[in-house]
Amino acid sequence: MYNRTFWVDETDQYENRYREVANDDGTITHTKVTGEVYVEGTPQSARNFNNLEDGVMDAHVAHALLLQAFREKGWEDDDRLDALEKATVQETGTVTLTNSQEFPFNNSKKSVALANVRDNLNYVVVVVSKTAADGGNIGEIEISERQVNGFKIAFTGSSKSVTVVYAVIGGYDK
Repeated sequence: MYNRTFWVDETDQYENRYREVANDDGTITHTKVTGEVYVEGTPQSARNFNNLEDGVMDAHVAHALLLQAFREKGWEDDDRLDALEKATVQETGTVTLTNSQEFPFNNSKKSVALANVRDNLNYVVVVVSKTAADGGNIGEIEISERQVNGFKIAFTGSSKSVTVVYAVIGGYDK
């Protein structure tokens, strides 16, 4: 469940007042002069910004689930509520992708076997989370070469190792 952050601007006695100090290297430093603070603002912190990121990720996963449900039902108006009720994640997994080449080259593509063979290719793979072990750039996660028994997954960034958690939705006939 997403916990919304209610952002508040700081309000102080001197809204746009700064103290100017000349530095030894010829530059000038401006320091805000607040005077009395009337309203304390919301901190711009990693905790608050990561909360936003989590909310955006949740929205993307929900969107993918809805989109797949509508695709499986052929976008029939009368059956949309029924499709939403049946849109469930059937399989999840974790895969670690490794890249031994120097950027911009990348050989991280890996085959992933599905635990349950699908009836058709009408399934979607949703990336739930991705983490670079070396803190490097992940780039995009690409899903390709889908088959009823598996798919291939890769990342496009410069990182040497990326762990991806995925969910598979759909691919079954009624």
